[in-house]
Amino acid sequence: MADFLRLAVLLLVLLALPSPQGRGGIPERWLPWAPLRIADKPNLLTPFKLSRLGRDAALCRAVLDEAPQLQATPVPDREVGQGCRLTDAVRVTRTAFALETPFLLSCRGAVALALWETHVVQPAAQELLGAPVARMQHLGSLACRDVAGRAGRRSRHAQADALDVAGFTLADGRRVSVLRDWRDAKSPAGSFLREVHRGGCRSFNGVLGPDYNAAHADHLHLEMGGGRFCR
Repeated sequence: MADFLRLAVLLLVLLALPSPQGRGGIPERWLPWAPLRIADKPNLLTPFKLSRLGRDAALCRAVLDEAPQLQATPVPDREVGQGCRLTDAVRVTRTAFALETPFLLSCRGAVALALWETHVVQPAAQELLGAPVARMQHLGSLACRDVAGRAGRRSRHAQADALDVAGFTLADGRRVSVLRDWRDAKSPAGSFLREVHRGGCRSFNGVLGPDYNAAHADHLHLEMGGGRFCR
């Protein structure tokens, strides 16, 4: 209900503002009912639009098709273990960055990933490291298991709704590793990792990093679904 009220207030404010497009028009990125576009910078409506993709498979695929840098093939819905099911998932063979191994991810997760790479990761790499990211290292996505230490509560990995990112390779060959570089917060690499961690919270529902617990010492956990958290 709180999210609905915030959206309603925002819409009323937007309707009262003069429009740069004239004739009372409002840019689509500020319309709750307009489709999300990966090219648009995330705003207050982005979480709402991402949540809608989880309920509308056709809309999600249409949005994903707008990310030509992301090579993804739909996979059939199926059970992958007790309490674990793939629904509206894709097999990702390349994102904005080259991958060492493909992974399965929910469609909405793939859209959130494309937003993160486009609006957070690449700009941060250019600004803080002076070179673009060319390759991404990950520790996988689909895993039919419970949340660590919480028996009976399935992880978002159980539905391929989460991805664990371990590091990046820049175009000039330098490597940035979560395990090696996170602790040195004042270094360019450490600053970069903290920026992409914070920025992930604008696209994903949940983000966990090395400061959360020892189990995340070597990766950033990025997930859709569940509650909202950024730790």
